[in-house]
Amino acid sequence: MDKFGMHSQTEQLHARHIGTGNADTSKHQWLTNQHRDTLAHYVADNSLATYISIVEGESTVRTKFNMLQRMRQPCGPPPAPTTED
Repeated sequence: MDKFGMHSQTEQLHARHIGTGNADTSKHQWLTNQHRDTLAHYVADNSLATYISIVEGESTVRTKFNMLQRMRQPCGPPPAPTTED
């Protein structure tokens, strides 16, 4: 495969899947994408959400709601931008 073909496939992958990242993706952005993907999977899978709700001692709806709330900032606020002079 030539270099151009590999580059276009990589661009298509990044266009389809936002969380794959690129060279400019920071550690915080990558971790945030990973946590959001994981929480979205937990919310979408009813049996897994039921299991988590039993472990936490909450109702399934409350557990899903809490997970949706955590999706806002799953890794905390973003770090302050550093300025380089």
